Amino acid sequence: MRIMILNGPNLNMLGIREPHIYGSTTLDAIKASCEEFAAFAGAELAFHQSNYEGVLVDLIQSARTAADALIINPAAYSFTSIAMFDAMKIFDGPIYEVHISNIHARDELHRHSKLSAAVKGVIAGLGPYGYIVAMQAALQAAGQLPASLPTAIRVGPK
Repeated sequence: MRIMILNGPNLNMLGIREPHIYGSTTLDAIKASCEEFAAFAGAELAFHQSNYEGVLVDLIQSARTAADALIINPAAYSFTSIAMFDAMKIFDGPIYEVHISNIHARDELHRHSKLSAAVKGVIAGLGPYGYIVAMQAALQAAGQLPASLPTAIRVGPK
């Protein structure tokens, strides 16, 4: 399984940017954790970050041939980007939107993601662990979680 994780603007500043909201974990630490989980699960991982909307649109478009599932933390573009929304609608595989903070409990400016309508699931408020949950969801949906995991994790409730 090929998973692409995209990170939007200012996420390269995690660890120093508003730690009272986003915590002290860096994007490099998140990437390392995602790489470790991908290796355990036998998945191929591409992990990107850009502060530029056009670059993210290009990456979303490239996912059509480079990924089976897309995980995206669009950051500020969650609330503004019709271009990313349109690109996401072209992707055939599942898309999971991740937010480190619980955007639903934030101020009005940071509460309503325009991109959520183009995704299979939204994970918000789990901190950096939300990336791992999104990877798990993508692998579970494809039936590709490792058999070594308990049935409750691989299959879930029936």
